[in-house]
Amino acid sequence: MGDCDIGVVGLAVMGRNLALNIADHGFRVAVYNRTVSKVDAFLQEEAAEKPIVGCRTLQELAAALKRPRRVLLMVKAGQAVDAMIAQLLEVLEPEDIILDGGNSHFTDTERRLQLLAERGIRYIGTGISGGEEGARYGPSIMPGGSAEAWPSVQPILQAIAAKAPDGSPCCDWVGPGGAGHYVKMVHNGIEYGDMQLIAEAYLLLRELLGYDAERLAEVFERWNGGRLNSYLIEITRDIFTVRDPDTGQPLVDLILDTAGQKGTGKWASQNALDLGAPTTLITEAVFARFLSAQKAERQRASSVLSGPEVQFRGDGEAFVDALEDALYAAKICSYAQGFVQLRMASEEYGWGLRFGSIALLWRAGCIIRARFLEHIREAFDRQPDLENLLLDEYFRDAVHRAQSSWRYVVATAASFGLPVPAMSSALAYFDAYRRERLPANLIQAQRDYFGAHTYQRLDRDGTFHTDWLRLRKPWPDGSS
Repeated sequence: MGDCDIGVVGLAVMGRNLALNIADHGFRVAVYNRTVSKVDAFLQEEAAEKPIVGCRTLQELAAALKRPRRVLLMVKAGQAVDAMIAQLLEVLEPEDIILDGGNSHFTDTERRLQLLAERGIRYIGTGISGGEEGARYGPSIMPGGSAEAWPSVQPILQAIAAKAPDGSPCCDWVGPGGAGHYVKMVHNGIEYGDMQLIAEAYLLLRELLGYDAERLAEVFERWNGGRLNSYLIEITRDIFTVRDPDTGQPLVDLILDTAGQKGTGKWASQNALDLGAPTTLITEAVFARFLSAQKAERQRASSVLSGPEVQFRGDGEAFVDALEDALYAAKICSYAQGFVQLRMASEEYGWGLRFGSIALLWRAGCIIRARFLEHIREAFDRQPDLENLLLDEYFRDAVHRAQSSWRYVVATAASFGLPVPAMSSALAYFDAYRRERLPANLIQAQRDYFGAHTYQRLDRDGTFHTDWLRLRKPWPDGSS
């Protein structure tokens, strides 16, 4: 039997950094990569003089590990994970544990969990957020799957996780099945929304107020010192201070305006549609990336389609303050939608998610880490079965204070033809959610008219259908 505490399979940047992080916390690590030269290079460079053992085959990896063996997969999501699991089944034994630290779809995790359980292997779908730096020095970790395996991996995962300001690790058991990867998926969806909201604020500051990179950095520095304090606001501030070494221009101004994606935001939107969860802001953020990718088409359209001239004559500083309010209120709606989706998924899949605990996992290490998350945890402490964050007193009052500024910003953007789909979508969500009565009664009447889909009434119980064509008022021109 070997003496290594855990094995890491896959030595791309995330795998290498996690292995180094684990070793730095006193654990002995065995590493394997399909391309063996990467193992050799890793041992000669970053891993030199660390308690890390290189393995050239999976048989060597299995032999190097203590029982029950713990193997962390850091390979590309999809078929590569299935292929690696098939190979590991040849060298692992019952009670051994596989952790998938990639961005796997939660349904794949549930399928693999069942497959491996039949072989006696325990499986943990492990959402990991924080990028390269987080992996090296402390990510947010969201494990879920085989609950009986959690005590065996808990000391390692909580040791390497980011630590919140109170010292607690940003890693705890999320739930059964694919819950870990699901929570990471929604985290990434919220991340899409946050990034789009910040991009829209940047657009308004640049196009309406004419702020250059230096002024933009000053605004984001001020915002980061207040209620918008977050990793994404912080790095946005930093981005505006970087100049291209060749031209001396702000580097951000030279970057092509097409945003990429790896699919997790799209997955969150697709699943929201399956659940019937109104996660409108995340979906708008995904669509905004799709539209940005149509660069050539947008260039052609820009020479054909016109809009209003942008000539803002208001108080610039007052608009910056209003924009801060709008950004905060829209952010509240974004997280409210994300936690509604988590609640609906927990009910649909029987996971029993603890929402306050999930907010704690995101306080440090992850991309959406923010001061704001402490208020979410407090909201669920006050009311564990809270239906929507907007109903909590803190968030209710915050949105009420901000909404006049929020409406002013969205209306101003619309009046000058500047697209703010996420910010305006959040406002539409808020306005729809706060209304007791929506125009869906007309939609249901239309459905019953053309498809006999029936309807319910406000004044009596039961299900009804009307012969609308027979009862309709005849028009003088005889039209039908």
